[in-house]
Amino acid sequence: MALITLNQVSLAFGHVPLLDHQDFSLETQERVGLVGRNGTGKSSLLKILAGLEKPDDGLVQTQNGLRQAYVAQEPLLDGDASVFEVTSEGLARAKWVREQYLEHAPGVDLDALQNEIEALDAWNWEQRVEQTLDKLQLDGSTRVGELSGGLKKRVALAQALVSQPDVLLLDEPTNHLDLDAIGWLEELLLGFKGSVVVISHDRAFLDRVTTRTVELDRGRLMSYAGNFSQYQVLKEEQLAQEAVINAKADKLLAQEEIWIRKGVEARRTRAQARIERLSVLRSQRAQRREAVGRVRMEVSSGAPSGKLVAELENASKWFGEGDSRKTIVKNFTATILRGDKVGLIGPNGAGKTTLLKLILGQLEPDEGTVKRGTQMQVAYFDQMRDQLDLDATLEDFISPGSEWVEINGRRTHVKSYLSDFLFSPARAHAPVRTLSGGERNRLLLARLFARPANVLVLDEPTNDLDIDTLELLEGLLAEYEGTVFLVSHDRRFLDNVVTSTIVFEGDGLWREYEGSVQDWLTQAARAQGAVAGSPWGAKTSSGKLGEKTPAAKGQATAAAPAAAPAPSVTPQVKRKLSYKEQRELEALPAQIEALEQEQQQIDQALADGQLYANEPAKAALLSARHGEIEEALMTALERWEQLGGV
Repeated sequence: MALITLNQVSLAFGHVPLLDHQDFSLETQERVGLVGRNGTGKSSLLKILAGLEKPDDGLVQTQNGLRQAYVAQEPLLDGDASVFEVTSEGLARAKWVREQYLEHAPGVDLDALQNEIEALDAWNWEQRVEQTLDKLQLDGSTRVGELSGGLKKRVALAQALVSQPDVLLLDEPTNHLDLDAIGWLEELLLGFKGSVVVISHDRAFLDRVTTRTVELDRGRLMSYAGNFSQYQVLKEEQLAQEAVINAKADKLLAQEEIWIRKGVEARRTRAQARIERLSVLRSQRAQRREAVGRVRMEVSSGAPSGKLVAELENASKWFGEGDSRKTIVKNFTATILRGDKVGLIGPNGAGKTTLLKLILGQLEPDEGTVKRGTQMQVAYFDQMRDQLDLDATLEDFISPGSEWVEINGRRTHVKSYLSDFLFSPARAHAPVRTLSGGERNRLLLARLFARPANVLVLDEPTNDLDIDTLELLEGLLAEYEGTVFLVSHDRRFLDNVVTSTIVFEGDGLWREYEGSVQDWLTQAARAQGAVAGSPWGAKTSSGKLGEKTPAAKGQATAAAPAAAPAPSVTPQVKRKLSYKEQRELEALPAQIEALEQEQQQIDQALADGQLYANEPAKAALLSARHGEIEEALMTALERWEQLGGV
C-alpha cells in the first residue's frame, strides 16, 4: 500500500493551475526526485505531501500512523537556542507526553499517557537526540546563531531525523552545503530506511540518490523510472512525440477552419458531425498549455583585457596578529590568463572569497607578490543577493534611468530584455521583493550580463535556478571569451564549465589543478596515494575537516618530483589531448550508443509495413532520419578513432 496518495488533486494561484487534477503515490523505500521549472509549484506540492497546505480540490490520503518530516529550503531555527534544544523540537510530542505523565496532571488518563510514552519511546528522548547529533557530527551545546548556513541546514536535518520518520520531505537540501557536506548527505539518504521526496537542482546529487524522477510541468505530474540521467533521456523522447502530435492536431485544425469558412457545404446536415469535431479541436487547442519558453542569455562583453589577468607568487594573506592570527592563503602561486574558466573549491569558510579578492586586487597580500593585468572590467554575482534593491522595479533594477539596454553594441528595450529571462512585460513594473528565490537569481543574472565586462565572478550562481536555466548558463559561460571565476558546490555545473580548479587543501594551502572537479579528484588521489572520504584530503586524528595527516602531506610532496625524471612520461604529456578534446572523447561513446539505439528503434518501426500505409508522412520522416543517423554515426566513429579512442 502507498504511504501517501494524491487523487485528482488541484492547486492554483491566480488563473494558472499549478496542479491540474493530478495523481501521485509514494511507495515504501522510494527516493523520488521532484524536478521542474522555477515557479511551477514544486514547493507547494511538497507542502501538500507534508500536510502543511491543502489542495483546492482532490483527495490526499496518508497511511495510518505515518510519521513525516519536512525540511524547508530556508529552515526557520531559533538562533538563541542550542543545537540540542532545536533538534529536540522534532520530539515535541514525546517531551510533552512524558512531562504530563510525570506531573500527574488532574483529569489526565495516565494509562493512555503510558501507552503513548511507550509508542513514542518518550522515556529516552534525550538519548535519541544525542545519538542523532553524534551521527550528524553536531555539537549539541553550540548556539544555532553561531553556525554557518551549511551547519544550520544540518541541524534542520537532525530535527527531522530525530523523530525517525517514515517519509522525509526535503526542499533544496544541498543549498549552502559544500562538496563534503553534499557527499555526507548522499550517504545519509542512501542509508535511510524510509521514503524520500527531494527537490533539488543538483544533477549529480539526484543521479546518486533518486530511484524515480517526477516532473511537475504545466500543471501535470509525470513520473519517470530511474535517476535524473534516465529521466533526461525519457523526457527528450516524450517532448519529441508531443511535438509531432501537436503539429498533426494544428494541421487538422487549420484544414477544418478553411473548410468551415466555405460556408454552404458546412451547412449541410451530413456535415454536422464535422462541425462538432471542429468545435472539439478548437477547445483542445485552447486548453493546451505550451512548454514554457527557455531563457535567452547573452553576455555584454567589454573590451578584451590584457592576456595576463593575475600572476601570484608565494602570496599569503592572514587576519589578526599573534596567537589569534588566522592564515587564509599561504604561499599560493598561480597564473590566470584571459579566457580561463577557474573553479574555486573548498568548504564553507575556507576563504574562497578572500582568495578571489586577492586575485582581483580588492585585497593586497601580506607576503609575496600579486601582479595584475590591465583593462579588467569585473562583474560580480553575489550568492547573498546583497546587490538586490527590493523596493526597485524590475525595469529600474536592470536599467536605472533608461528604457534601453545595450548588449554588444545592440540596443534592446528593457521589457524585451526582461522577457529573454522569462519576465513578462506586465511584471516589469513589479517590485523586486515580489520575486521568488529562483526569479531573483535570474534577475541578478540579467543585470550582470547587461554590464560590459571581461571578467565574470560568479559566487554560487546555481542556487535556486532550475535545471533548464543551469544548462543554458553552462553553455553561455563555456562560450564566453572573457575570464570566469566560479564558486560553486554543483559538481556537474563545474565539470561542464571550468578549465581549471583552485582547491583548498587545509591550513591556508591552495593548489591549482588542470581540468574539472573530476579531474581534480583523480589527480589528488594519485598525488596522495588514493584518498577515500572527504574530497578536501584525509582527516587528522582529531577529525578536523580540511587538514591532511603528515603522511598524506609527505606523499603529496614526494609524488611530484618522482614522476618528473621518468623518460616515458614527458612525451605523453606533450601529446596529451587538449581539455576540450578530452571532454569530446569522453562524450563520444554515449553519443554513439544513443545514435545506435535510435537507429534500432527506427528499424523496428519501419519493419511494420502498416506505418507506410497509415502514416506515410511519418514513415518518410523516419526514413530520412535513418539516413542522417548513419552519417552521424560514421562521423562520430571517425572522430573517436582520430582522438585515440580505439
